[in-house]
Amino acid sequence: MNVRSPAVAGTFYEKSPDKLQAQMQLWLDSGRMHAEPLRAVIVPHAGYVYSGQVAGEAFSYLHAQSEQIHRVILIGPSHRFSFPGCDIPAADFFSTPLGLIQIDKQSFTRITPSPDVEISDQVHAFEHSLEVQLPFLQTCLKQFSLVPLLVGSIAPQVLAGLIESLWQDEQTLLVVSSDLSHYHPDDEARKIDLSTCYQIEQCEPTLTPEQACGATGINALLLLVKKRGYHIRRIALKNSSDTIGDKQRVVGYVSYLISEA
Repeated sequence: MNVRSPAVAGTFYEKSPDKLQAQMQLWLDSGRMHAEPLRAVIVPHAGYVYSGQVAGEAFSYLHAQSEQIHRVILIGPSHRFSFPGCDIPAADFFSTPLGLIQIDKQSFTRITPSPDVEISDQVHAFEHSLEVQLPFLQTCLKQFSLVPLLVGSIAPQVLAGLIESLWQDEQTLLVVSSDLSHYHPDDEARKIDLSTCYQIEQCEPTLTPEQACGATGINALLLLVKKRGYHIRRIALKNSSDTIGDKQRVVGYVSYLISEA
């Protein structure tokens, strides 16, 4: 059994299962309701002390669909490796302190014929952008399999085509992992991030990596949101200085809900 072990447990989030579960409950106990079933979320991927509440604001809305969602497509940028296209793991399971998550190898058969998809456990081994979302999903959903895609250099239109081949029914949730601007002074960062949010809310798929490290994933999602006539709603917008971060070098965080309304 090939298991991808957690790389950032104990640094980005709690390593103890009990402490991690307690941390999750702080943000997820509300079990908020949304008028329409959610099809996707955009959430940040920093350490929980900085962005956990912003991510939890969005994930808390999944409680109503906890038994309906059986597959999660999880997309995030690669921070350690540069490569063309996107990468899927050879691993059979991803692990967190809360247990194992099965990788949906059947879904891979739909996208592996593409020259833009490669298989690599090495690329996934130490990446945090996907891993930090897993405890939230394990806490909110009853039973699900995972389709993890790490994004390298790929056109949003091409990535959107790969996503669309997998993202068809209401049993499949799409999670796009991205932070916003990096290392600007607080006042400047808030202006940049508000402008970025305006682009997202106007479904303008032209974000740059300077606006959001997961810009390619967000742009691909926006292309599909516009094509399908989905509704996008901002839930939370903060930055690292709202917690314990340095006000001279902040990182921005936002969360969105996407539904068919």
